[in-house]
Amino acid sequence: MIVVTGAAGFIGSGLVSKLNNEGHKDIVVVDKFDNLEKSKNLEGKSIIEKVDRDDFFVWFVENHKNVDFVFHIGARTDTTEFDVEVFNKLNLNYTKGVWKICVKYGVPLVYASSAATYGLGEYGYNDDHDIVGKLKPLNPYGQSKNDFDKWALKQDEKPVFWAGMKFFNVYGPNEYHKGRMASVIIHAFKQIEETGKVKLFRSHNPEVEDGRQLRDFVYVKDVTDVLYFMMINRLPSGLYNLGTGKARSFLDLAISTFAALNKEPEIEFIDTPKDIRDKYQYFTEANMEKLKAAGYQKPFTELENGISDYVQRYLINGEYL
Repeated sequence: MIVVTGAAGFIGSGLVSKLNNEGHKDIVVVDKFDNLEKSKNLEGKSIIEKVDRDDFFVWFVENHKNVDFVFHIGARTDTTEFDVEVFNKLNLNYTKGVWKICVKYGVPLVYASSAATYGLGEYGYNDDHDIVGKLKPLNPYGQSKNDFDKWALKQDEKPVFWAGMKFFNVYGPNEYHKGRMASVIIHAFKQIEETGKVKLFRSHNPEVEDGRQLRDFVYVKDVTDVLYFMMINRLPSGLYNLGTGKARSFLDLAISTFAALNKEPEIEFIDTPKDIRDKYQYFTEANMEKLKAAGYQKPFTELENGISDYVQRYLINGEYL
């Protein structure tokens, strides 16, 4: 059996779809299944059991002999939440529990880390273990992810194989439920449909033009391809970046969304909300050399192509991956 935690969420449900497409039907999904909007992400997928997040560890002890692999994708991902205890409980301590039980029963583990660990990028965006202790995340979410990465690297007992995947700016189908935390693409799509124009954050950095803030946007289908690769090719254990290695601007993103809808761009700039302004990243770009050196050679989807696929195949008709 393959276990996917956070399976009703954005990346988790996309991973279940990928596993199904590769012929894996023996999937156990773990989540809180009380959000009807999220539950739509799992409709029509082949799974053998649903396990409540709070019951997972008991379930694992009882079923460990049948578990072949664990993808721990579940996490609290709200970068605007500042209650540290929420992240300590759901991200740090829960993930420690997953790690320990995988160690105990000899089960390989891939878990979700985040590019939010890099903060303002003072030490670059390299998935080098030597810089993990120096990183300065900008919010409790990023801190919780980095705290776990630091903890994992210090452990004497590790799963037979483990990888912490530092997701960059993931976008794509199955993020309808994410609200404010959904990708800019879905927000742009909704704005175009409702008003005919897109609002982007104005730059509050005099060295960066409005709309020229840069991010490493990675399509969720590429993310799930990499996760699947990690399962079937036991690479050296450790932390791995998961972006495209190519930063693109929010202006590029907006123009591509208009193009996918066959409309002329109309863009308005608004002030970045004050609650995130001093924690705003103006540049992120994954160094992907470690993953490539480990054997992953599939090219990543260009932003224009990913947005076109996302908008035309999913957003226009409200479809799911």
